Amino acid sequence: GGNPTATVIALCSMRDFNLSQETCQMAIRDIGCLEVLINLLDTEEIKCQTGSLKILKEISQNTLIRHTIADLGALESMVKILDSPDKDLKCLAAETIANVARFKQARRTVRQHGGIKRLVGLLDCVSVGSTSLTSYQANDTETARCGALALWSCSKSTKNKEAIRKAGGIPLLARWLKCSQANILIPVVGTLQECASEPSYKLAIRTEGMIENLVKNLSSEHEELQMHCASAIFKCAEHKETRDLVRQHGGLQPLSVLLGNSENKQLLAAVTGAVWKCAISRENVTKFQEYKAVEALVGLLTDQPEEVLVNIVGALGECCQEPINRAVIRGCGGIPPLVKLLTGTNQALLVNVTKTVEACATEPENMMIIDHLDGVRLLWSLLKNPNPDVQAGAAWAICPCIENAKDAGEMVRSFVGGLELIVNLLKSKNKEVLTSVCAAITNIAKDEENLAVITDHGVVPLLSKLANTNNDKLRCHLAEAISQCCMWGSNRVTFGENKAVAPLVHYLKSNDPSVHRATAQALYQLSEDPNNCITMHENGVVKLLLAMVGSADETLQEAAAGCIANIRRLALATEKAKYG
Repeated sequence: GGNPTATVIALCSMRDFNLSQETCQMAIRDIGCLEVLINLLDTEEIKCQTGSLKILKEISQNTLIRHTIADLGALESMVKILDSPDKDLKCLAAETIANVARFKQARRTVRQHGGIKRLVGLLDCVSVGSTSLTSYQANDTETARCGALALWSCSKSTKNKEAIRKAGGIPLLARWLKCSQANILIPVVGTLQECASEPSYKLAIRTEGMIENLVKNLSSEHEELQMHCASAIFKCAEHKETRDLVRQHGGLQPLSVLLGNSENKQLLAAVTGAVWKCAISRENVTKFQEYKAVEALVGLLTDQPEEVLVNIVGALGECCQEPINRAVIRGCGGIPPLVKLLTGTNQALLVNVTKTVEACATEPENMMIIDHLDGVRLLWSLLKNPNPDVQAGAAWAICPCIENAKDAGEMVRSFVGGLELIVNLLKSKNKEVLTSVCAAITNIAKDEENLAVITDHGVVPLLSKLANTNNDKLRCHLAEAISQCCMWGSNRVTFGENKAVAPLVHYLKSNDPSVHRATAQALYQLSEDPNNCITMHENGVVKLLLAMVGSADETLQEAAAGCIANIRRLALATEKAKYG
């Protein structure tokens, strides 16, 4: 039952101190003043509550004080204040929650006391999305801004993202996204991009017309707002429809322009991420070429933090699917810095670099530079990386390197222990590693000397062991590898002895035409051995192949016919031996 007026005067004189100074903040904590301030939140006196929150809002910028405020139970009181009819008081409570809820436990407390629902309620006011504001509306905007700030802090937790959605927060955030004031847009887009990691938000951003406004604000003069917009696009553009919307609303040009702002690294990380994901669509790559984004990306390949490099190289990898950009990268001097990145340790970066180098190596002129810089040896050593995604990326990249190198056989032999290393990867449990290694082995085996070496390392039994797979991509590359490995010594016979033939026959029942083609070629090679012919015949190969003799694909047609001819020839010879 103290004197409210005296309390208010005391609170006002406290605010004469510089509350942003750490010494003042810690003094307030150390003399037990925090407990008093927090007790004032539970009084009915609006002036006392306001005075207390004004101080708590300032000093809660301090990490230690945040934790103490939460430990003393202040968040529960602040959440209750969100129901107050006094708008200024609600705003102060929300802003203080925004400061305190920057750590996990505090975010949980806000949710458990019903704070998320109340904060979403602050966004629900009359003037949502209007551009000209009367003083009453300005008041609404301020309430919504404070609510959005608190939701932004709270949205770092997955359960809170879900709670915001359940409380009806998505359409309200979408409506505020249409307004033009940066001070409310920043927390609104900040919250949206934080929540955009969740599928339900990705869907809403795509379907509720938010992309248009995110694109519009890429051209804002506020870098923080540009960053959150780019970050939201980065997280959502995995989806094709979103990528198309970004293009249709003219978002690719401002993204390309922002690549020129290389000082602000957080902004650059978001922008390069958005460019990377948007470039998954070929139509977008064409636009990026027009806006000279490829040249800009190559220019950024040096002196960048790793999170930015991951995105830049990811974007180049997508742009390289268009052959013209492989020449652009070479012309801008991009091959040496890319090859240099193969020596790094960041797994995500290595996955993207191998993909980009793979695309570049399909051009013989690029391959000369890669070879000259010892790039193939670096790729080969990445096969030892513990991460299966890196191993697979390296094995895929090795394929065009072998295809386009001057003397590929000699180059491969020059890697000491290299052939044994790649053959041993056929023991991997990862489907993508197995598929990429089969593809690499197909290329390696084109050189007779190297085929002899990998045969000694046991490639035939290892390939045979993989034959019982129903993964079509693996089947395709495995059949090609088997086909190529038949060209040495008695490998055809060994494949038969290792029971690789019968499973291959069943590949012909797959729905994938590229599997049919590769399998027919493998069976044709294997059918040069009489025992294999018998196995094929017993497994009903003739009927399956006859259907393929009429195929429009000439390679498939010839292989199917050749295999049937070999089986027929064997049958005739057997009859002749039997009946003379």
